[in-house]
Amino acid sequence: MTTPRATATLPFSSLLLPIPSSPSAATPPRRAGTAAAVGHGGVRWRRRGCRAVVEDGVLLPKEEEDEAAAAASGGGRYDWREEWYPLYLAKEVPDDAALPLTVFDRQLVLYRDAAGVLRCHEDRCPHRLAKLSEGQLVDGKLECLYHGWQFDGEGKCVKIPQLPDGAKIPRNACARNYEVRDSQGVVWVWMSESSSPDERKLPWFEPYARPGFTDLSTVHELPYDHSILLENLMDPAHVPISHDRTDWTAKREDAQPLFFEVTERTPRGFAGYWGKQRTPHLRNLLRFEAPCVLTNTLEFVDKDGKEQCLSAHFLCRPAGQGKSMLLVRFGSTARSPLARVFPSWYFHQNACKVFEQDMGFLSSQNEVLLREKVPTKELYLNLRSSDTWVAEYRRWMDRAGHGMPYYFGHSTLSPPPVPAVVEQAPAGAVAGMSASFPAKGGVGTTHAPNPTNRYFRHVVHCKGCRGSVKKYTSLKNAFAALAAAAVAAAILAATRQLKAVLLASAAALAAASYACNWVISLITTNFIRTHRRL
Repeated sequence: MTTPRATATLPFSSLLLPIPSSPSAATPPRRAGTAAAVGHGGVRWRRRGCRAVVEDGVLLPKEEEDEAAAAASGGGRYDWREEWYPLYLAKEVPDDAALPLTVFDRQLVLYRDAAGVLRCHEDRCPHRLAKLSEGQLVDGKLECLYHGWQFDGEGKCVKIPQLPDGAKIPRNACARNYEVRDSQGVVWVWMSESSSPDERKLPWFEPYARPGFTDLSTVHELPYDHSILLENLMDPAHVPISHDRTDWTAKREDAQPLFFEVTERTPRGFAGYWGKQRTPHLRNLLRFEAPCVLTNTLEFVDKDGKEQCLSAHFLCRPAGQGKSMLLVRFGSTARSPLARVFPSWYFHQNACKVFEQDMGFLSSQNEVLLREKVPTKELYLNLRSSDTWVAEYRRWMDRAGHGMPYYFGHSTLSPPPVPAVVEQAPAGAVAGMSASFPAKGGVGTTHAPNPTNRYFRHVVHCKGCRGSVKKYTSLKNAFAALAAAAVAAAILAATRQLKAVLLASAAALAAASYACNWVISLITTNFIRTHRRL
Protein backbone atom coordinates (compact mmCIF):
# COMPACT_ATOMS: atom_id res chain seq x y z
CA MET A 1 0.00 0.00 0.00
CA THR A 2 1.41 3.40 -0.91
CA THR A 3 0.91 5.87 1.90
CA PRO A 4 -0.22 9.36 0.89
CA ARG A 5 1.14 12.60 2.22
CA ALA A 6 -1.14 14.24 4.73
CA THR A 7 -1.39 15.67 8.19
CA ALA A 8 -2.82 13.82 11.16
CA THR A 9 -6.30 14.98 12.04
CA LEU A 10 -6.10 14.33 15.79
CA PRO A 11 -4.45 17.04 17.89
CA PHE A 12 -2.37 14.89 20.21
CA SER A 13 -0.20 13.81 17.26
CA SER A 14 1.69 17.06 17.73
CA LEU A 15 3.29 15.61 20.86
CA LEU A 16 5.25 13.24 18.63
CA LEU A 17 6.47 15.70 16.01
CA PRO A 18 5.79 19.38 15.34
CA ILE A 19 3.88 19.97 12.11
CA PRO A 20 5.50 22.62 9.84
CA SER A 21 3.51 25.80 9.43
CA SER A 22 5.45 27.53 6.68
CA PRO A 23 5.34 26.82 2.93
CA SER A 24 9.09 26.20 2.81
CA ALA A 25 8.95 23.45 5.44
CA ALA A 26 6.37 21.27 3.78
CA THR A 27 7.09 18.96 0.87
CA PRO A 28 5.83 20.57 -2.35
CA PRO A 29 2.43 19.10 -3.30
CA ARG A 30 1.99 17.18 -6.51
CA ARG A 31 -0.68 19.58 -7.70
CA ALA A 32 -1.08 23.28 -7.07
CA GLY A 33 -3.84 24.00 -4.58
CA THR A 34 -6.12 26.91 -3.93
CA ALA A 35 -9.09 27.54 -1.77
CA ALA A 36 -11.25 28.39 -4.78
CA ALA A 37 -13.41 25.32 -4.26
CA VAL A 38 -14.70 26.65 -0.97
CA GLY A 39 -18.11 28.30 -1.05
CA HIS A 40 -18.30 31.85 0.29
CA GLY A 41 -20.91 33.71 2.25
CA GLY A 42 -23.23 32.55 4.99
CA VAL A 43 -25.04 29.24 4.92
CA ARG A 44 -28.55 29.83 3.62
CA TRP A 45 -30.80 26.83 3.21
CA ARG A 46 -34.35 25.78 3.79
CA ARG A 47 -35.77 22.31 4.31
CA ARG A 48 -38.44 20.44 2.43
CA GLY A 49 -39.30 17.46 4.54
CA CYS A 50 -35.88 16.04 5.41
CA ARG A 51 -33.97 17.46 2.42
CA ALA A 52 -31.87 20.62 2.35
CA VAL A 53 -32.28 22.82 -0.73
CA VAL A 54 -29.09 24.48 -1.99
CA GLU A 55 -29.32 28.24 -2.44
CA ASP A 56 -25.73 29.45 -2.56
CA GLY A 57 -23.59 26.38 -3.23
CA VAL A 58 -22.35 25.97 0.33
CA LEU A 59 -24.11 22.66 0.84
CA LEU A 60 -22.97 19.78 -1.34
CA PRO A 61 -25.22 19.97 -4.43
CA LYS A 62 -27.22 17.06 -5.82
CA GLU A 63 -25.38 17.30 -9.14
CA GLU A 64 -22.07 16.49 -7.45
CA GLU A 65 -23.63 13.50 -5.71
CA ASP A 66 -24.87 12.01 -8.97
CA GLU A 67 -21.56 12.70 -10.74
CA ALA A 68 -19.57 11.09 -7.96
CA ALA A 69 -21.78 8.01 -7.90
CA ALA A 70 -21.54 7.62 -11.68
CA ALA A 71 -17.74 8.00 -11.68
CA ALA A 72 -17.30 5.31 -9.05
CA SER A 73 -19.79 2.74 -10.32
CA GLY A 74 -18.65 -0.67 -11.45
CA GLY A 75 -15.48 -2.50 -10.46
CA GLY A 76 -16.95 -5.71 -9.08
CA ARG A 77 -19.03 -6.77 -6.14
CA TYR A 78 -17.75 -5.99 -2.67
CA ASP A 79 -17.79 -8.79 -0.08
CA TRP A 80 -16.91 -7.93 3.52
CA ARG A 81 -15.63 -11.47 4.12
CA GLU A 82 -12.98 -11.21 1.38
CA GLU A 83 -10.96 -8.74 3.44
CA TRP A 84 -8.26 -8.47 6.10
CA TYR A 85 -9.39 -6.93 9.39
CA PRO A 86 -7.11 -5.51 12.11
CA LEU A 87 -7.54 -7.63 15.21
CA TYR A 88 -4.98 -6.34 17.69
CA LEU A 89 -1.51 -4.93 18.17
CA ALA A 90 0.87 -7.90 18.14
CA LYS A 91 2.79 -6.65 21.18
CA GLU A 92 -0.42 -6.57 23.25
CA VAL A 93 -1.46 -10.19 22.56
CA PRO A 94 -0.92 -12.09 25.85
CA ASP A 95 1.47 -15.04 25.85
CA ASP A 96 -0.44 -17.08 28.41
CA ALA A 97 -4.14 -16.46 27.74
CA ALA A 98 -6.73 -16.48 24.96
CA LEU A 99 -8.18 -13.20 23.72
CA PRO A 100 -11.86 -12.84 22.68
CA LEU A 101 -12.44 -10.53 19.70
CA THR A 102 -15.23 -9.86 17.18
CA VAL A 103 -15.51 -8.81 13.53
CA PHE A 104 -19.05 -7.64 12.82
CA ASP A 105 -21.05 -10.50 14.39
CA ARG A 106 -18.29 -13.15 14.15
CA GLN A 107 -16.81 -14.06 17.53
CA LEU A 108 -13.14 -15.05 17.36
CA VAL A 109 -10.47 -16.17 19.81
CA LEU A 110 -6.81 -15.18 19.31
CA TYR A 111 -3.85 -16.71 21.13
CA ARG A 112 -0.22 -17.81 20.80
CA ASP A 113 0.64 -21.50 20.69
CA ALA A 114 3.62 -23.12 22.42
CA ALA A 115 5.95 -21.85 19.68
CA GLY A 116 4.62 -18.29 19.97
CA VAL A 117 2.77 -18.51 16.65
CA LEU A 118 -0.47 -16.53 16.46
CA ARG A 119 -3.59 -18.68 16.06
CA CYS A 120 -7.24 -17.74 15.56
CA HIS A 121 -10.44 -19.80 15.73
CA GLU A 122 -14.14 -19.24 15.95
CA ASP A 123 -14.84 -18.58 19.63
CA ARG A 124 -17.09 -21.63 19.98
CA CYS A 125 -16.44 -25.13 21.19
CA PRO A 126 -18.04 -27.70 18.81
CA HIS A 127 -19.14 -29.76 21.81
CA ARG A 128 -21.66 -27.51 23.60
CA LEU A 129 -20.92 -24.04 22.11
CA ALA A 130 -19.01 -22.71 25.12
CA LYS A 131 -16.65 -19.82 24.41
CA LEU A 132 -13.13 -21.11 23.92
CA SER A 133 -11.79 -17.72 25.05
CA GLU A 134 -13.07 -18.55 28.55
CA GLY A 135 -10.64 -21.47 28.68
CA GLN A 136 -6.90 -21.66 29.22
CA LEU A 137 -3.74 -22.57 27.33
CA VAL A 138 -2.27 -25.96 28.20
CA ASP A 139 1.11 -26.65 26.57
CA GLY A 140 0.18 -24.26 23.77
CA LYS A 141 -3.20 -25.88 23.15
CA LEU A 142 -6.50 -24.12 23.74
CA GLU A 143 -8.60 -25.93 26.34
CA CYS A 144 -12.34 -25.43 26.69
CA LEU A 145 -13.31 -24.52 30.25
CA TYR A 146 -16.54 -26.55 30.08
CA HIS A 147 -15.32 -30.13 29.56
CA GLY A 148 -11.60 -29.80 28.91
CA TRP A 149 -11.55 -30.49 25.17
CA GLN A 150 -8.22 -29.30 23.74
CA PHE A 151 -7.54 -27.87 20.26
CA ASP A 152 -4.27 -27.39 18.42
CA GLY A 153 -3.26 -24.39 16.31
CA GLU A 154 -5.20 -25.65 13.28
CA GLY A 155 -8.40 -26.04 15.31
CA LYS A 156 -8.20 -29.85 15.42
CA CYS A 157 -9.37 -31.45 18.65
CA VAL A 158 -6.48 -33.43 20.14
CA LYS A 159 -7.90 -34.40 23.54
CA ILE A 160 -11.31 -35.29 24.98
CA PRO A 161 -10.98 -36.38 28.63
CA GLN A 162 -14.38 -38.09 28.60
CA LEU A 163 -13.51 -40.57 25.80
CA PRO A 164 -12.77 -44.20 26.79
CA ASP A 165 -9.25 -45.55 26.28
CA GLY A 166 -8.62 -46.35 22.62
CA ALA A 167 -11.62 -44.40 21.33
CA LYS A 168 -10.99 -42.09 18.39
CA ILE A 169 -11.74 -38.39 18.52
CA PRO A 170 -14.59 -37.59 16.06
CA ARG A 171 -13.32 -36.09 12.83
CA ASN A 172 -15.73 -33.15 12.99
CA ALA A 173 -14.71 -32.26 16.57
CA CYS A 174 -12.76 -29.21 15.48
CA ALA A 175 -12.92 -25.45 15.84
CA ARG A 176 -13.27 -23.33 12.71
CA ASN A 177 -9.87 -21.87 11.86
CA TYR A 178 -9.09 -18.36 10.54
CA GLU A 179 -5.84 -17.27 8.89
CA VAL A 180 -3.96 -14.48 10.67
CA ARG A 181 -0.86 -12.47 9.79
CA ASP A 182 1.43 -10.24 11.83
CA SER A 183 2.22 -7.35 9.49
CA GLN A 184 4.29 -4.44 10.82
CA GLY A 185 3.16 -5.04 14.39
CA VAL A 186 -0.57 -5.46 13.64
CA VAL A 187 -2.43 -8.79 13.69
CA TRP A 188 -4.78 -9.11 10.70
CA VAL A 189 -7.40 -11.81 10.15
CA TRP A 190 -8.79 -13.07 6.82
CA MET A 191 -12.52 -13.55 7.32
CA SER A 192 -13.46 -15.61 4.26
CA GLU A 193 -14.44 -19.24 4.82
CA SER A 194 -14.51 -20.13 1.13
CA SER A 195 -11.40 -18.56 -0.42
CA SER A 196 -7.69 -18.50 0.43
CA PRO A 197 -6.19 -15.34 1.89
CA ASP A 198 -5.42 -12.67 -0.69
CA GLU A 199 -1.98 -11.44 0.30
CA ARG A 200 -2.30 -8.51 -2.12
CA LYS A 201 -5.03 -7.03 0.07
CA LEU A 202 -2.95 -7.25 3.25
CA PRO A 203 -2.27 -3.61 4.26
CA TRP A 204 1.36 -2.57 4.30
CA PHE A 205 2.52 0.92 5.22
CA GLU A 206 5.75 2.11 3.61
CA PRO A 207 6.82 4.61 6.32
CA TYR A 208 7.05 1.83 8.94
CA ALA A 209 9.74 0.11 6.86
CA ARG A 210 12.01 3.18 6.92
CA PRO A 211 15.19 3.11 9.03
CA GLY A 212 14.77 4.87 12.36
CA PHE A 213 10.98 5.04 12.11
CA THR A 214 9.36 4.85 15.56
CA ASP A 215 5.71 4.78 16.47
CA LEU A 216 3.31 5.24 19.37
CA SER A 217 0.45 2.76 19.02
CA THR A 218 -2.62 2.40 21.23
CA VAL A 219 -5.78 0.28 21.34
CA HIS A 220 -9.23 1.65 22.19
CA GLU A 221 -12.61 -0.07 22.46
CA LEU A 222 -15.43 2.39 21.70
CA PRO A 223 -19.23 2.27 22.21
CA TYR A 224 -20.37 3.16 18.68
CA ASP A 225 -20.31 1.70 15.17
CA HIS A 226 -17.05 1.60 13.21
CA SER A 227 -18.60 3.66 10.40
CA ILE A 228 -19.31 6.49 12.83
CA LEU A 229 -15.76 6.19 14.14
CA LEU A 230 -14.29 6.41 10.63
CA GLU A 231 -16.58 9.31 9.80
CA ASN A 232 -15.34 11.13 12.89
CA LEU A 233 -11.65 10.45 12.17
CA MET A 234 -11.91 11.81 8.62
CA ASP A 235 -13.58 15.01 9.87
CA PRO A 236 -10.85 17.62 10.54
CA ALA A 237 -13.47 20.36 11.03
CA HIS A 238 -14.47 19.09 14.48
CA VAL A 239 -10.96 19.09 15.97
CA PRO A 240 -10.71 22.78 17.06
CA ILE A 241 -14.13 22.63 18.75
CA SER A 242 -14.33 19.14 20.26
CA HIS A 243 -10.67 18.99 21.33
CA ASP A 244 -10.13 22.60 22.33
CA ARG A 245 -6.96 22.85 24.46
CA THR A 246 -6.54 19.09 24.68
CA ASP A 247 -2.88 19.77 23.99
CA TRP A 248 -1.01 22.68 22.45
CA THR A 249 -2.57 22.56 18.97
CA ALA A 250 -6.39 22.40 19.06
CA LYS A 251 -8.00 25.79 19.71
CA ARG A 252 -11.63 26.63 19.07
CA GLU A 253 -10.72 30.01 17.59
CA ASP A 254 -8.95 28.11 14.77
CA ALA A 255 -12.26 26.68 13.48
CA GLN A 256 -12.51 27.79 9.83
CA PRO A 257 -13.71 26.74 6.37
CA LEU A 258 -11.75 23.93 4.71
CA PHE A 259 -11.16 23.14 1.05
CA PHE A 260 -11.39 19.62 -0.41
CA GLU A 261 -10.49 17.98 -3.70
CA VAL A 262 -11.35 14.34 -4.41
CA THR A 263 -8.64 12.87 -6.66
CA GLU A 264 -9.45 9.16 -6.58
CA ARG A 265 -12.54 6.97 -6.29
CA THR A 266 -12.40 3.17 -6.50
CA PRO A 267 -14.64 0.31 -5.37
CA ARG A 268 -12.27 0.00 -2.39
CA GLY A 269 -12.23 3.61 -1.24
CA PHE A 270 -11.20 7.14 -2.12
CA ALA A 271 -8.46 9.73 -1.63
CA GLY A 272 -8.00 13.44 -2.02
CA TYR A 273 -6.51 16.69 -0.79
CA TRP A 274 -7.81 19.00 1.90
CA GLY A 275 -6.57 21.98 3.81
CA LYS A 276 -7.46 25.09 5.77
CA GLN A 277 -8.71 28.12 3.89
CA ARG A 278 -6.40 30.41 5.89
CA THR A 279 -3.32 28.34 4.96
CA PRO A 280 -4.02 27.04 1.43
CA HIS A 281 -0.31 26.33 0.83
CA LEU A 282 -0.56 23.31 3.19
CA ARG A 283 -2.42 20.67 1.19
CA ASN A 284 -3.06 17.39 3.00
CA LEU A 285 -3.97 14.07 1.48
CA LEU A 286 -6.38 11.64 3.11
CA ARG A 287 -6.90 8.05 1.95
CA PHE A 288 -9.58 5.55 2.95
CA GLU A 289 -9.22 1.91 1.91
CA ALA A 290 -11.68 -0.88 2.50
CA PRO A 291 -12.64 -2.26 4.79
CA CYS A 292 -11.53 0.01 7.62
CA VAL A 293 -8.16 1.72 7.08
CA LEU A 294 -7.72 5.51 7.19
CA THR A 295 -4.25 6.90 6.48
CA ASN A 296 -2.64 10.32 6.90
CA THR A 297 1.06 11.04 6.34
CA LEU A 298 3.06 14.25 6.25
CA GLU A 299 6.52 14.40 4.69
CA PHE A 300 8.62 17.55 4.99
CA VAL A 301 12.17 18.87 5.24
CA ASP A 302 13.23 20.06 8.70
CA LYS A 303 15.41 23.06 9.55
CA ASP A 304 18.54 20.91 9.15
CA GLY A 305 17.58 19.92 5.62
CA LYS A 306 16.62 16.35 6.55
CA GLU A 307 13.53 14.68 5.15
CA GLN A 308 11.12 13.79 7.94
CA CYS A 309 7.90 11.79 7.97
CA LEU A 310 4.93 11.91 10.35
CA SER A 311 2.40 9.16 9.71
CA ALA A 312 -0.99 8.48 11.26
CA HIS A 313 -2.94 5.26 10.68
CA PHE A 314 -6.40 4.59 12.04
CA LEU A 315 -7.41 0.91 11.84
CA CYS A 316 -11.10 0.65 12.76
CA ARG A 317 -12.45 -2.86 13.27
CA PRO A 318 -16.24 -3.39 13.36
CA ALA A 319 -16.77 -5.15 16.70
CA GLY A 320 -20.53 -5.63 16.48
CA GLN A 321 -23.52 -3.32 16.47
CA GLY A 322 -22.71 -0.12 18.32
CA LYS A 323 -19.12 -1.23 19.03
CA SER A 324 -15.75 -0.71 17.41
CA MET A 325 -12.10 -1.39 18.13
CA LEU A 326 -9.58 1.26 17.08
CA LEU A 327 -5.87 0.69 16.61
CA VAL A 328 -4.17 4.10 16.43
CA ARG A 329 -0.63 4.35 15.10
CA PHE A 330 1.31 7.61 15.15
CA GLY A 331 4.80 7.18 13.75
CA SER A 332 7.67 9.44 12.79
CA THR A 333 11.31 9.50 11.70
CA ALA A 334 12.01 12.16 14.36
CA ARG A 335 10.35 12.80 17.69
CA SER A 336 9.96 15.99 19.63
CA PRO A 337 11.85 16.44 22.93
CA LEU A 338 8.51 16.05 24.78
CA ALA A 339 8.17 12.50 23.49
CA ARG A 340 11.52 11.63 25.02
CA VAL A 341 10.72 13.18 28.41
CA PHE A 342 7.15 12.04 29.08
CA PRO A 343 6.38 8.33 29.76
CA SER A 344 4.28 6.38 27.26
CA TRP A 345 1.30 6.20 29.62
CA TYR A 346 1.00 10.01 29.44
CA PHE A 347 0.46 9.89 25.66
CA HIS A 348 -1.91 6.93 26.04
CA GLN A 349 -4.12 8.77 28.55
CA ASN A 350 -4.07 11.85 26.30
CA ALA A 351 -5.26 9.72 23.39
CA CYS A 352 -8.01 8.31 25.62
CA LYS A 353 -9.04 11.84 26.54
CA VAL A 354 -9.44 12.77 22.86
CA PHE A 355 -11.76 9.84 22.18
CA GLU A 356 -13.73 10.48 25.37
CA GLN A 357 -14.34 14.05 24.23
CA ASP A 358 -16.15 12.62 21.17
CA MET A 359 -17.73 9.59 22.83
CA GLY A 360 -20.93 11.16 24.13
CA PHE A 361 -22.21 12.71 20.91
CA LEU A 362 -20.98 9.85 18.71
CA SER A 363 -22.82 7.20 20.75
CA SER A 364 -25.99 9.33 20.57
CA GLN A 365 -25.47 9.66 16.80
CA ASN A 366 -25.31 5.87 16.63
CA GLU A 367 -28.65 5.66 18.44
CA VAL A 368 -30.33 8.16 16.08
CA LEU A 369 -29.23 6.27 12.94
CA LEU A 370 -30.63 3.01 14.33
CA ARG A 371 -33.88 4.66 15.37
CA GLU A 372 -34.58 6.79 12.29
CA LYS A 373 -33.65 4.10 9.70
CA VAL A 374 -33.18 6.53 6.80
CA PRO A 375 -30.06 7.28 4.69
CA THR A 376 -27.68 9.90 6.03
CA LYS A 377 -28.52 12.45 3.31
CA GLU A 378 -31.99 12.68 4.89
CA LEU A 379 -30.44 13.48 8.29
CA TYR A 380 -27.09 15.20 7.68
CA LEU A 381 -26.62 18.77 6.43
CA ASN A 382 -23.24 18.28 4.76
CA LEU A 383 -21.32 21.49 4.08
CA ARG A 384 -18.92 21.71 1.15
CA SER A 385 -16.52 23.61 3.42
CA SER A 386 -16.27 20.92 6.13
CA ASP A 387 -18.06 17.64 5.34
CA THR A 388 -16.80 16.49 1.93
CA TRP A 389 -15.06 13.38 3.31
CA VAL A 390 -18.11 12.46 5.39
CA ALA A 391 -20.37 12.54 2.33
CA GLU A 392 -17.71 10.73 0.28
CA TYR A 393 -17.48 7.92 2.84
CA ARG A 394 -21.26 7.46 3.04
CA ARG A 395 -21.41 7.39 -0.78
CA TRP A 396 -18.79 4.65 -0.73
CA MET A 397 -21.12 2.77 1.64
CA ASP A 398 -23.81 3.10 -1.05
CA ARG A 399 -21.50 1.31 -3.48
CA ALA A 400 -20.16 -1.36 -1.11
CA GLY A 401 -22.94 -1.71 1.47
CA HIS A 402 -24.70 -4.55 -0.33
CA GLY A 403 -21.68 -6.69 0.58
CA MET A 404 -21.87 -5.92 4.33
CA PRO A 405 -24.00 -7.38 7.13
CA TYR A 406 -25.62 -3.93 7.59
CA TYR A 407 -24.83 -0.36 6.58
CA PHE A 408 -26.05 3.24 6.52
CA GLY A 409 -25.15 4.92 3.25
CA HIS A 410 -25.63 8.39 1.82
CA SER A 411 -28.62 7.46 -0.34
CA THR A 412 -29.33 3.84 0.63
CA LEU A 413 -29.23 1.70 3.73
CA SER A 414 -29.70 -1.81 5.06
CA PRO A 415 -30.16 -1.64 8.85
CA PRO A 416 -29.55 -4.69 11.03
CA PRO A 417 -32.63 -6.95 11.22
CA VAL A 418 -32.63 -6.86 15.03
CA PRO A 419 -30.78 -3.76 16.26
CA ALA A 420 -28.70 -4.37 19.34
CA VAL A 421 -29.03 -2.18 22.40
CA VAL A 422 -26.41 0.58 22.21
CA GLU A 423 -25.09 1.68 25.59
CA GLN A 424 -24.99 5.47 25.73
CA ALA A 425 -21.88 7.23 26.95
CA PRO A 426 -22.83 8.92 30.24
CA ALA A 427 -22.90 12.66 30.91
CA GLY A 428 -23.13 14.96 33.90
CA ALA A 429 -23.23 13.38 37.35
CA VAL A 430 -23.57 9.88 35.85
CA ALA A 431 -20.39 10.48 33.87
CA GLY A 432 -18.60 11.53 37.03
CA MET A 433 -19.55 8.36 38.87
CA SER A 434 -18.72 6.18 35.85
CA ALA A 435 -15.35 7.85 35.52
CA SER A 436 -14.54 7.46 39.20
CA PHE A 437 -14.98 3.70 39.52
CA PRO A 438 -13.68 1.21 36.92
CA ALA A 439 -16.34 -1.36 37.73
CA LYS A 440 -20.05 -1.96 38.10
CA GLY A 441 -20.98 -3.38 41.48
CA GLY A 442 -17.70 -2.69 43.20
CA VAL A 443 -15.69 0.26 44.47
CA GLY A 444 -12.05 0.15 43.36
CA THR A 445 -12.42 -3.35 41.95
CA THR A 446 -12.81 -4.70 38.43
CA HIS A 447 -15.21 -7.63 38.53
CA ALA A 448 -17.64 -6.41 35.83
CA PRO A 449 -16.72 -4.57 32.61
CA ASN A 450 -18.06 -1.07 32.04
CA PRO A 451 -17.74 -0.35 28.28
CA THR A 452 -17.95 3.41 28.79
CA ASN A 453 -15.04 3.48 31.26
CA ARG A 454 -11.41 4.06 30.22
CA TYR A 455 -10.14 1.12 32.26
CA PHE A 456 -12.07 -1.35 30.11
CA ARG A 457 -11.79 0.60 26.88
CA HIS A 458 -8.01 0.93 26.94
CA VAL A 459 -6.09 -0.19 30.05
CA VAL A 460 -7.15 -3.85 29.82
CA HIS A 461 -5.84 -3.87 26.23
CA CYS A 462 -2.49 -2.19 27.01
CA LYS A 463 0.34 -4.03 28.77
CA GLY A 464 2.20 -0.78 29.40
CA CYS A 465 -0.70 0.99 31.10
CA ARG A 466 -1.61 -2.11 33.14
CA GLY A 467 1.99 -2.36 34.30
CA SER A 468 2.06 1.33 35.20
CA VAL A 469 -1.17 1.02 37.22
CA LYS A 470 0.23 -1.98 39.08
CA LYS A 471 3.56 -0.23 39.77
CA TYR A 472 2.02 3.02 41.00
CA THR A 473 -0.52 1.14 43.12
CA SER A 474 2.30 -0.70 44.89
CA LEU A 475 4.21 2.56 45.37
CA LYS A 476 1.10 4.32 46.67
CA ASN A 477 0.49 1.62 49.28
CA ALA A 478 4.14 1.53 50.30
CA PHE A 479 4.33 5.31 50.72
CA ALA A 480 1.08 5.33 52.70
CA ALA A 481 2.35 2.58 55.01
CA LEU A 482 5.65 4.39 55.55
CA ALA A 483 3.81 7.67 56.23
CA ALA A 484 1.68 5.94 58.89
CA ALA A 485 4.80 4.41 60.42
CA ALA A 486 6.49 7.82 60.50
CA VAL A 487 3.50 9.36 62.30
CA ALA A 488 3.50 6.54 64.86
CA ALA A 489 7.23 7.00 65.39
CA ALA A 490 6.74 10.76 65.82
CA ILE A 491 4.21 10.14 68.60
CA LEU A 492 6.72 7.96 70.44
CA ALA A 493 9.74 10.17 69.74
CA ALA A 494 11.53 11.48 72.85
CA THR A 495 12.68 14.87 71.53
CA ARG A 496 10.82 17.69 69.83
CA GLN A 497 13.42 17.88 67.07
CA LEU A 498 13.00 14.19 66.19
CA LYS A 499 9.21 14.58 66.20
CA ALA A 500 9.50 17.44 63.67
CA VAL A 501 11.77 15.38 61.40
CA LEU A 502 9.43 12.35 61.50
CA LEU A 503 6.31 14.45 60.88
CA ALA A 504 8.00 16.17 57.94
CA SER A 505 8.95 12.74 56.56
CA ALA A 506 5.37 11.55 57.02
CA ALA A 507 4.08 14.59 55.13
CA ALA A 508 6.51 13.95 52.25
CA LEU A 509 5.55 10.26 52.11
CA ALA A 510 1.84 11.13 52.17
CA ALA A 511 2.42 13.57 49.30
CA ALA A 512 4.24 10.85 47.34
CA SER A 513 1.33 8.45 47.96
CA TYR A 514 -1.11 11.10 46.74
CA ALA A 515 1.02 11.70 43.62
CA CYS A 516 0.95 7.97 42.81
CA ASN A 517 -2.82 7.93 43.25
CA TRP A 518 -3.07 10.95 40.92
CA VAL A 519 -1.12 9.08 38.23
CA ILE A 520 -3.38 6.02 38.61
CA SER A 521 -6.44 8.25 38.27
CA LEU A 522 -4.96 9.95 35.21
CA ILE A 523 -4.42 6.59 33.50
CA THR A 524 -7.80 5.02 34.40
CA THR A 525 -10.35 7.84 34.77
CA ASN A 526 -12.52 9.27 32.01
CA PHE A 527 -12.19 12.85 30.84
CA ILE A 528 -15.29 14.85 31.86
CA ARG A 529 -16.16 18.22 30.37
CA THR A 530 -16.58 20.66 33.24
CA HIS A 531 -19.53 22.42 31.62
CA ARG A 532 -21.46 19.10 31.66
CA ARG A 533 -21.16 18.48 35.40
CA LEU A 534 -24.35 18.58 37.46
